[in-house]
Amino acid sequence: MRFAVASEPLAGLKVVERRSIVDHRGSLTRMFCQDDFRNLGIDPAVAQINLTVSKTKGAVRGMHFQLPPHAEAKTISCVRGAVFDVAVDIRRGSATFLQWHAEELTAQNKRTLHIPPGFAHGFQCLEPNSALLYVHSAPFAPGAESGLNANDDTLSITWPLAITDLSDRDQGHTMIADAFEGLTI
Repeated sequence: MRFAVASEPLAGLKVVERRSIVDHRGSLTRMFCQDDFRNLGIDPAVAQINLTVSKTKGAVRGMHFQLPPHAEAKTISCVRGAVFDVAVDIRRGSATFLQWHAEELTAQNKRTLHIPPGFAHGFQCLEPNSALLYVHSAPFAPGAESGLNANDDTLSITWPLAITDLSDRDQGHTMIADAFEGLTI
């Protein structure tokens, strides 16, 4: 198998290690395999694939999610550079509700983060021009997009660098109020 689950830090959130085939010519790394992912307990549905390039070290994108019934799983790999990739459990009633987990994803460490529906996702760019490959289980639904504020004290995300850039949209996400109950998935 070319993939292995390295850890499951929060229920359903899986850190996957990709294994490469290497010889004198270079290497081949399988980024996604429906059968292998299914064997790891990951829903292999693919509805959309995106590539994100972030130019600026310290820039943060997120914390994004889609509201039910458009909630999606995301499988994320870094193909250039390095990012601090964060997932926050926002599943109503979850034992890990509002807890976050982060992984450094780099082109070299071959780690992939599988984020199930019911998690918010964001990342900080650790190297200029870092690129992420996203595999989504559901297509983007503009009316269902939402987000949490990356600077919310309730989340207390420990970003490794000072945030140098945050879009107007991401700055506009409201802080979590005491009444936030999460998503029913």
